[in-house]
Amino acid sequence: MTDRRTLLTAGTALAAPPTLRAQEPGGWPARPIRFVVPFPPGGTTDIVARVYAQRMTGTLGQPLVVENRTGAGGTVGSDAIAKAPPDGYAFVMSNIASHAVGPNVYPRVPYDSVRDFTHIALLADVPSVLVVAAASPVQDLAGFLAAARARPVTIASPGNGTTSHVLTTTLARLTGAQLTHVPYRGSAPGIADVMAGTVEAMITTLAEAGRNDRVRLLAITSEGRTPGWDAVPTFAELGLPSMTAPTWFGLSGPPGLPDAIADRMSAAALDALSTEVVRARLAEFGAVPPAHDRAWYARYVAEELARWGRAAREAGVRAD
Repeated sequence: MTDRRTLLTAGTALAAPPTLRAQEPGGWPARPIRFVVPFPPGGTTDIVARVYAQRMTGTLGQPLVVENRTGAGGTVGSDAIAKAPPDGYAFVMSNIASHAVGPNVYPRVPYDSVRDFTHIALLADVPSVLVVAAASPVQDLAGFLAAARARPVTIASPGNGTTSHVLTTTLARLTGAQLTHVPYRGSAPGIADVMAGTVEAMITTLAEAGRNDRVRLLAITSEGRTPGWDAVPTFAELGLPSMTAPTWFGLSGPPGLPDAIADRMSAAALDALSTEVVRARLAEFGAVPPAHDRAWYARYVAEELARWGRAAREAGVRAD
């Protein structure tokens, strides 16, 4: 897989040069830009979108208006952008669910994750965590698995066909745990029910669980321990390397987007990523990604689509 730590080469400009600006059709941007989030408000995708939208609004001189358009594991909102005119006024928060997992588990996703988008930039890379309620008697992953081998344990996810769903099924397959999947419409209601004791566990992102003292973090999906959460062991160090899976979020436009607009949008995103305020906000949930160019992100989406196809087949996950 492409090295995710390869930074942009030195000297790559973060602002579009005058020659690109001169090629921008119609003096783009001349009006507000739609920023579609294919998941409900309050979730990680929404949080990341709003962090970037605020900074990029100042850079581009027009507001990026966040629009939550939900359904089918993020594929509904993504399809709207796949079919939008390539005029630079509609983009989507492409992500692991909508562009890698969903197309491999939903029977009729109406777009190709690679061909039907102009991929712009990787915006965040968030680890996921297995959590139980703080009041639960379960103290660690070993205790959780022992309980789930003895009896069925209910475990929430943000919905059928999501990354959490695939990881839950993978965990059950690898360990023999009896995990009863309980899908929700988004992460927020699922984690609320974990805290309330309605369901016993959930795999969710660190953005939604990391600073919540009403849940206990048992294991994390990052490659190594995450700064700020050093006490939380990785699944890999606990003997489950197949559970290593960052949840990524990026920016994509419709197919056929002019290079001048795509380059300037990428420059605005990378400018935001370079600022202390954005990096500090992303660091609050272990999400700061390395900076990459457009071509790298397009390759990465293709690689992740193939990777999660294999994972979904091995886990036997399908979403009707």
